[in-house]
Amino acid sequence: MALVPKHIKQLSPYQAGKPIEEVQRELGLERIVKLASNENSLGPSSKVIEAVKKSLSENHRYPDPIGFELRNKLAEIYNLKLNNVVLGAGSEGIMSIIMRTFLLPTDEIVAATNSFIGFKVLANSSGIHTNWVKMNNYHYNLEAMADSINEYTKVIYLANPDNPTGTYFTINEFDAFMKKVPNRTIVILDEAYYEFAMDKDDYPDSMYYRYDNVITLRTFSKAYGLAGFRIGYGFGHEDLIGNLLKVKLPFEPSLSAQVAGLAALSDTEYLNKTLSVNNLGKEYLYFQLKKLGYYYIKTAANFITIVLNSPLEAENICFDLLKKGVIVRHLKGFGWPECIRVSIGSASENKFFIENLKIIQRA
Repeated sequence: MALVPKHIKQLSPYQAGKPIEEVQRELGLERIVKLASNENSLGPSSKVIEAVKKSLSENHRYPDPIGFELRNKLAEIYNLKLNNVVLGAGSEGIMSIIMRTFLLPTDEIVAATNSFIGFKVLANSSGIHTNWVKMNNYHYNLEAMADSINEYTKVIYLANPDNPTGTYFTINEFDAFMKKVPNRTIVILDEAYYEFAMDKDDYPDSMYYRYDNVITLRTFSKAYGLAGFRIGYGFGHEDLIGNLLKVKLPFEPSLSAQVAGLAALSDTEYLNKTLSVNNLGKEYLYFQLKKLGYYYIKTAANFITIVLNSPLEAENICFDLLKKGVIVRHLKGFGWPECIRVSIGSASENKFFIENLKIIQRA
């Protein structure tokens, strides 16, 4: 008797960017710069650290199972009702809840082949048939995705901006796509990098117009620097959110995560600094990469994807940079073997990356 279903046996574990400690152990380097996981180089805000410290003495208690304070604050900020908001262990945690809540064995999923690998793992582990649609020039092909919708399509996954390409689809493109999506189909709109794209006039911020069959996902991991806390949130019609609340784990996210998220929302100065550091870093990296002759994809997020001449060149650059103490992400697992993804870090981290890239290029 087979104990493990075939679709689980065929899975490969999610491979995150190498931890700093692991690289230090392996290579014995003094300075390690991690630019592989799109983390915020500023770290958590001082308000978050202070609030979490104050809450530590209460960690023998279970957290609020409904996350009232944080959900209520998010509802207030975005002019929603409490029943329109759900919390989870990062946006991925809510994706998992959506899959468990709404999908039946006979349903199907539509998603882009080379988009966020975390969703690909969830889709493959669900055992549900997925129609994988190729991207077009590192952008979502929404027309092809719409053509893939059939009578069995229950969930569509869109990341905007996309990870790992950093590209985004526009308001007009999204509205045209939604006209072809039946009301019975749920669209997961992953806006994990929303804060970095919100200044673009043609970016379809889902809070300015709402569809009853769209669940918007956002996170505190990126712009707010809370990746280690695992705290994300989602917006949607109260019927959809109400059913998610029935399925989600009752004491998730943790007490510290809820406290951190609430404190982060109050620190607009920190968020503005994050966006400023990211914009300056982006322009610096654009200039330097162009000067060195590398082709990169313009980004609406906090990372830049560089397109190399071959998968071998991409792999070699990642390995050579690692030996110098710079951790970047080879995108082979995402289906882009010719690409590497570099997080936009602090000014010193970006400079360290470029200096070592120059050394590798000269070798």
